[in-house]
Amino acid sequence: MPEGHTLHRLAGQIERAFGGRRVRVSSPQGRFSEAAALLDGARIEGAEAWGKHLFVEFAGERFVHIHLGLIGALDLHDGLDSDAAVPPPVGQVRLRLVTVDDAATGQDDVAYADLRGAIICALVTPEQREATLAKSGPDPLRADADPDRAWDRIRRSNRPIGALLMDQSVLAGVGNVYRAEVLFRHRMHPMRPGKTLRRGQWQAIWDDLVELMAEGVESGRIDTVRPEHTPEAMGRQPRRDDHGGEVYVYRRTGQPCLVCERPVRTAALEGRNLFWCARCQPTFRSRAVG
Repeated sequence: MPEGHTLHRLAGQIERAFGGRRVRVSSPQGRFSEAAALLDGARIEGAEAWGKHLFVEFAGERFVHIHLGLIGALDLHDGLDSDAAVPPPVGQVRLRLVTVDDAATGQDDVAYADLRGAIICALVTPEQREATLAKSGPDPLRADADPDRAWDRIRRSNRPIGALLMDQSVLAGVGNVYRAEVLFRHRMHPMRPGKTLRRGQWQAIWDDLVELMAEGVESGRIDTVRPEHTPEAMGRQPRRDDHGGEVYVYRRTGQPCLVCERPVRTAALEGRNLFWCARCQPTFRSRAVG
């Protein structure tokens, strides 16, 4: 499932390609046809992400709410010549956006986008959008995020920190890669109960997520290793994985830890695989006296 940096990156791409422009809206697959007819010819005001939710705003305070889920993809093509023919849709395209020549903006280049496989693609009101956001935790990539909202949940919870970081009602946008990597970077075992963390430990994790995820927005990939652990610094081969990026433990089960060389371990937690190094992330032992 795409992590939060992917949705923020998409929001920026939509803003640049479609912001302020009128678009043709269609649903070649047919499942979004009624809503597409209401939006066809309208102007896109902007786009924003909150965690794994993407909202495309149309004139008249109308929003298309998108959640890509496990297999969804939004493919965007922009900067095409004005006389370029937009190719016919391929596959199950739920939503297609195509720019319209607009004298008001002075733009005549062509952009189009196709949405496939999303678990949510719905036309919603401002109130419905706010209701969705009210259920979401703070997003490290948003300037208006309040990390104390997440901390208030974490410090009261017996659930493992590895589960809490993936709970979108606690913290929005973090997926399995960032969860595994940020816990490794802070030498924290994923099964450590949330309520055993200190406030400073949580703040350090939050600050790290803000920086790492912002880098992901810029690069389009997840890189979490420090300079001394890059392939160039260590004289090792770059990672080869369809997720891309250089990581410490994610999907490296059985491979040597880049820091201590102990084999990376894995186990299931709430239906998702954990990845960690038993030496670099030792099991938490409470110092409380019974």
